[in-house]
Amino acid sequence: MIDTQNQPDYRNIPIDKVGIKGLKYPIKVLDKDAGLQSTIAQINMYVDLPHQCKGTHMSRFVEILHLFRTQVSLKSITNILEDMKEILGAKSSHIEITFPYFIEKQSPATGSKGLMDYTCSILGSSNGKTNTDIVLKVAVPVTSVCPCSKEISEYGAHNQRGEVLVSTRFKKLIWIENIVKLVETAASCDIFSVLKREDEKFVTEKAYNNPKFVEDIARDVAKVLMEDSNITWFSVSTENFESIHNHSAYAYIEKGSVS
Repeated sequence: MIDTQNQPDYRNIPIDKVGIKGLKYPIKVLDKDAGLQSTIAQINMYVDLPHQCKGTHMSRFVEILHLFRTQVSLKSITNILEDMKEILGAKSSHIEITFPYFIEKQSPATGSKGLMDYTCSILGSSNGKTNTDIVLKVAVPVTSVCPCSKEISEYGAHNQRGEVLVSTRFKKLIWIENIVKLVETAASCDIFSVLKREDEKFVTEKAYNNPKFVEDIARDVAKVLMEDSNITWFSVSTENFESIHNHSAYAYIEKGSVS
């Protein structure tokens, strides 16, 4: 049969990224307490395409992924990226793995247990250099109380749910649980999946006594990351979905080297 994708292309235009996007796939990721956690990921995989090539072989991306389906780790991602370049004859390769990660939390007053989900992503790329570039992203929902509102109001203060997105490059493994704990500690209060009446009283009063602007949360998270010698680069974005405005409040900090 004729392999159309292997035919030459005469437009003389290289493609930076070509591949598959939005593939749902079962994976296992490292869990600090349980060892491994099973979840469902959405995966994007790309390689570069030289100007003289008409197309790439899309099915080979899934075949490569299938070989490493048992566990996602720094080593397996590096191997996937190298196999993508070798099998598809590419100079650069990229993979984006996004998945929900679950952590069991106890409510602060009654100790009621529930699972909290955190959206995480692992982004890997290899462009022919010695080291593979890997970025871990963790999105953490939080509660914040406005310090200004508390200061000027005779009683009460407006509060809202927000999201802190932490992206990191690192020398050795960094646990998702550690990033979550860092962010939740920096917020007015963390968020729980199960709250009894006693718990609701606790978190409401804790947040009220610990008001934070988006700037405060971003700086508190950044300060800890800057002091961690394992982190070579990071970005922190904080977004509050304002309860008294039809827009969000936002802060962003980036530090370190990307190379």
